[in-house]
Amino acid sequence: MHRYALFALLAAVSFLPPAALALDKVDPYICPTQAQGSGIDCFLEAVPQTYTMCRHIKSIEIIEFGLAGAQEGVHGAKTEYCVDKHKILIVRPYQAALREAARSKEEVQSVRQLYDAWLDSLAKLAPAAGETDEGYKQRVVRPYSDFNERIKAIRALIGAPPKAAPAAKTAPASKRKKTSP
Repeated sequence: MHRYALFALLAAVSFLPPAALALDKVDPYICPTQAQGSGIDCFLEAVPQTYTMCRHIKSIEIIEFGLAGAQEGVHGAKTEYCVDKHKILIVRPYQAALREAARSKEEVQSVRQLYDAWLDSLAKLAPAAGETDEGYKQRVVRPYSDFNERIKAIRALIGAPPKAAPAAKTAPASKRKKTSP
């Protein structure tokens, strides 16, 4: 009896699309429109979405404590918590995106580079010493254009057909006529 139940379970799981298995516990908070989509789509949506959330929290800290005081003492704790939380929440979409991109080294490399750019941007949300308000605002908006360029490049790679392996050379067909029996 148990053998049949196991067989039925394996058969049911084999018919599920890979994205459903990869994204079963993704928070719709970070992928509001793509939580049920592919891992790559969710990841590409999550990068600017999560950066925006943490950027807004840093903006609130700056409003509360000023540009110079936004990192003093525990004033930057809300942003640090946001960054740490989103590093955890993006793990599933990132891993799913890497699995889906595995068909091409270029896709995998592009997904990893986007992830690294996202991490770098989150790390740079804190105002630099002596930075002006206008300079800070311009600096924290720049990652969006970088994200958009990288996302367009990834989408272009995904849309491109996989590179075909070079065809093996075949021996020329024999010029002899076959005799019929």
